[in-house]
Amino acid sequence: MMIVFNDRGDACHLFIFSMQKMYFRSNIKLHERMNSNSQNERIAKMKFSSVYPLYLTKIEKKGRTKAELNQVISWLTGFDEDKIQQLIKEGISFESFFQQATLNPNVRLITGVICGYRVEEIENHLTQQVRYLDKLVDELAKGRKMEKILRS
Repeated sequence: MMIVFNDRGDACHLFIFSMQKMYFRSNIKLHERMNSNSQNERIAKMKFSSVYPLYLTKIEKKGRTKAELNQVISWLTGFDEDKIQQLIKEGISFESFFQQATLNPNVRLITGVICGYRVEEIENHLTQQVRYLDKLVDELAKGRKMEKILRS
């Protein structure tokens, strides 16, 4: 397994691939890569339970807590902490995770760049939702105030 890093050296934790499938070295433009069908399919099939520990490790290294991570996930998806833990135990994919979610009406206020991509420009709906979650986790890890992360 390998973790791919963006231009600034930040780990893009959702892009964990086997060595044989490293297509990031290709000459495809960033926009085309993020909006490619194969990339979107990989994200859809990725298990939420495999990424959650990476989120947790990332935020705990920066002094944030599991409760704060769950608060951010709850704000985005409408899931309570029990539901989040249930979904982790079930090992569901991101596709199923977001199909069950009721996204916060303020989700469009999440803007900016995550792993080199502007979240508001991502064309695939599911990939964009996953990137919204990435962005919120990234803001939590960077020490942003919870009120700002939750767009209140």
